[in-house]
Amino acid sequence: MKNVFLLSTLICFASALGQTKIPTVESQIKTALYACPEMYQEGAKVLGYNQEGNLITIREGNNGMVCLADDPNKERISVSCYSDKLEAYMARGREFIAEGKTEAEKRELRKKEIDSEALLMPKEPAAVYVVTAKQEDHDFESGELKNSRIRYVLYRPYMTAEETGLPTQPGLPGMPWLMDANTHRSHIMITPAAENKNN
Repeated sequence: MKNVFLLSTLICFASALGQTKIPTVESQIKTALYACPEMYQEGAKVLGYNQEGNLITIREGNNGMVCLADDPNKERISVSCYSDKLEAYMARGREFIAEGKTEAEKRELRKKEIDSEALLMPKEPAAVYVVTAKQEDHDFESGELKNSRIRYVLYRPYMTAEETGLPTQPGLPGMPWLMDANTHRSHIMITPAAENKNN
């Protein structure tokens, strides 16, 4: 009987350790909006996590901007905001991940759907804003971030170097470049130079 009790205690303890703590809705919204341009912050829709760890809408929006809260199962902090013209593309990617698809499978499936127009993409480049930070620079309770970095991404399928005049490899810090040129997932990357901490 004593061994059964000990085993039950250990199972409960292991289960508790395995559970991921989820920030409050307010904290998730605060962190997610670090990636949102100021003019869109008040009306942006925010997707975040409930206490069971499921991704849900935690705030409705009205201005065409969608923000994604940090995934509590990942070590680093990463939040993003993007035009709702890209929501179908982003949501499809999340669905494939949930189904256990590999990155290669995810890319191939999205390519087929984009090429067949089953998955509609914007005709003009649509913006994504991504903010990242170390876990220790995130205040779990308030949602505040310190020492975060931002990058800007503009998505439109099949952009080419010739069409955009952009290099297809990163150059000087902050210089835009075209990643995955002439593919279904072509996008312009802009990563501002890191601040010099010695100044």
